[in-house]
Amino acid sequence: MIDEAEPVLREDPVMDRLVDTHDPYVEPDWTEYERLCISIINQQLSTASAAAVRERVFDVLEDEVTPETVLAADDQALRDAGLSRSKVDYIRNAAHAFQEQDFTRAGLAGVDNDEVVDRLTDIKGIGEWTARMYLLFVLERPDILPLGDLAVRRGIEQLYSNGDELTRAEMRDIAEDWRPYRSVATRYIWAEYEADSSIDLDGVGVYSE
Repeated sequence: MIDEAEPVLREDPVMDRLVDTHDPYVEPDWTEYERLCISIINQQLSTASAAAVRERVFDVLEDEVTPETVLAADDQALRDAGLSRSKVDYIRNAAHAFQEQDFTRAGLAGVDNDEVVDRLTDIKGIGEWTARMYLLFVLERPDILPLGDLAVRRGIEQLYSNGDELTRAEMRDIAEDWRPYRSVATRYIWAEYEADSSIDLDGVGVYSE
């Protein structure tokens, strides 16, 4: 998908520079359920805080993050790892949902983006942002623009308006040039955000529903 997207993105001078500067972020080979749990952990946390909590939670589960291990885990151990009571409930809600329905890549292969979002947001604790992260990272849908993510919004503002605030409508207009590869463009924006120390979000709720 990245190779297919490059000619389209290079039509945008800003993206042209980012393509030359960064390798789009490639995640570890997490399972579908692991990635959904990570998105739940990330909600309302800064990048650094989310990574630390994720590591501790995975340690509690001995790196076997499945619906079965999460449902069997000790509540207090998960709380001690940094999960709020609500997030413990949310990853368990997701565990039950995965046991009852097929949320794998294969199971959702023929389901359109809006229907995937509807199915995921039926799970208590899964909101629009988390569902779009699932579309982008797990299902690898090519044209997702997750403006619920503060890092994406700040990154667009930094790149396209010298840090001045933009409305979401203005951001969507900018992103029209990236269709049908807005997911790939988003990865370049994240890469720039991670590399640019002037975009300081540490301690801020980067991930939001």
